[in-house]
Amino acid sequence: MVMVRRVRASDEQAWRDMWAAYCAFYKNELPEEVTDATWSRFFDPSVQVRCLIAEDGGQSVGFATYVLHLYTWGANPVCYLEDLFVREEARGRRVGQALIDKLIGMAESEGWDRVYWHTQGVNAPARKLYDRFVPADDFVRYLIDTKGRGGEKNVLPFPDKRGEKPPHDRNR
Repeated sequence: MVMVRRVRASDEQAWRDMWAAYCAFYKNELPEEVTDATWSRFFDPSVQVRCLIAEDGGQSVGFATYVLHLYTWGANPVCYLEDLFVREEARGRRVGQALIDKLIGMAESEGWDRVYWHTQGVNAPARKLYDRFVPADDFVRYLIDTKGRGGEKNVLPFPDKRGEKPPHDRNR
């Protein structure tokens, strides 16, 4: 049976292994200092980046990272589900559903106004799961990579795969 709980310091190696697999899935190589910073944020009470771990049979089989933040359309915080990962061998066992269910339960009990997320349009397995909760809305995401402007490598997930400069960069 899948159990979901908040991350513990003792989860570090399991989380790092899953994080590496998650980054590999998106064909993204992050510098080690980014991974280190992400891990340390989970335990910094001044930072609203959090992590849940899913266990099955005592083994870590998935994680969800989320960010709590205020917004201008309500008085209570909202929860952005930033990353959701399930180990390949645990897929199909409702681990992703358990992670999202836990976030929704936390939102209800802690007074968050909503839980939201996005995914790539071509990620059919994720969309099948997400569609069980709510249909996708009609919002479109825009992303300006400010790290790439100075010649640094893009370290954001979901880099622009079209290979063209965005309109605001075409004259540079």
